[in-house]
Amino acid sequence: MSILLSNRINELAESETLAMSRISRELTAEGHNVITLGVGEPDFFTPALIKAAAHKAIDDNFSFYPPVNGYVDLRKAICEKLKRDNNLDYSPDQIVVSTGAKHSIMNALLCLINPGDEVIIPTPFWVSYSHMVNFAQGKQVYIEAGIENDFKIIPQQLEAAITPQTKLFMFSSPCNPSGSVYTKDELAALAEVFEKHPHVYILSDEIYELINFDKNHETIAQFKNLKDRIILINGVSKGFAMTGWRIGYMASHKDLAVAAAKLQGQFTSAASSISQKAALQAMKMNPADTYPMLEKFKERRDMMVGLLRDIPGLKVNVPQGAFYLFPDVSSYFGKTDGKTTIKGATDLCNYILYRVYVAMVPGDAFGSPNCLRISYATSDQLLIEAMTRVKSALAELK
Repeated sequence: MSILLSNRINELAESETLAMSRISRELTAEGHNVITLGVGEPDFFTPALIKAAAHKAIDDNFSFYPPVNGYVDLRKAICEKLKRDNNLDYSPDQIVVSTGAKHSIMNALLCLINPGDEVIIPTPFWVSYSHMVNFAQGKQVYIEAGIENDFKIIPQQLEAAITPQTKLFMFSSPCNPSGSVYTKDELAALAEVFEKHPHVYILSDEIYELINFDKNHETIAQFKNLKDRIILINGVSKGFAMTGWRIGYMASHKDLAVAAAKLQGQFTSAASSISQKAALQAMKMNPADTYPMLEKFKERRDMMVGLLRDIPGLKVNVPQGAFYLFPDVSSYFGKTDGKTTIKGATDLCNYILYRVYVAMVPGDAFGSPNCLRISYATSDQLLIEAMTRVKSALAELK
């Protein structure tokens, strides 16, 4: 007997990044030596001070339901962090703590989007954006940003995409999957366009804020005329190596924060009490405490750019943040090893995975079908071995 599932869940695709992780685990279980470069999490441990705060919370019996929108001390600490690091003024009633930044984004979309509302998404985009908008019954409107423009859109493209039906613009900087970072001047130019269209809200996903190789993160929320329309998303997963703790947050207009808390109260209630106390310690930390991890990622970026540029046919830019490379691999489309013909990035990823057991994610999942995403959040030794395997596999395609 099969279960008659809802149309809603049948129409929801599996996350492509999680799907690649699943296939990699299956191949590993079969005895293959798989190198996984598809996972979006730091390969570092959570800092000791943060773990100590979690231990203390357990000892102090923080084992009861927290407020739905998060403990007030954590929300105050988030406001203090936003003032200290970003010169932004928020109050605790504008903050909603959720079970990861992904949860925060979904809250925002479900509270803002009505059926048919248009949501502008620059490509490449984080893999879940499109599916989330679809789940909220919105209509995706894509703006293509290619490798020639460092995967960043320009104001003229934004202006052309906005219509009376546009409700939201959503993007990330530093960007997953491209690693691109918008400068203050670039954000200011986009802000000028938004000022002419007061019906458009802006969701700024800044989860990679602390993995910015210039150490000077710029946020579009700094432009005062836009502040009431900004939904700022952040969390502790990437910058503090806390992916498993599942804490994200949204800073927004109070009306949206109240709505998100109401929604969250019916779906999940509050995020983990122990994780919140750990996140409180993270918010109090000096951003410079995360620089050793940042510097290691920068070293790996430089090494990987060199390794990829040594492979014929790949176009590679130099990203300024996150821990991904997003090479254009379209020169291999149409080539074959005599058995497999590469029709696109998905075929290429599958060919590499089953030929030399290196897992990456095809760019189709991110709205850029000519590219593939490579995470360098693993050891230098594994990265070098992976690129050696990839180079040999691609050399067999003629």
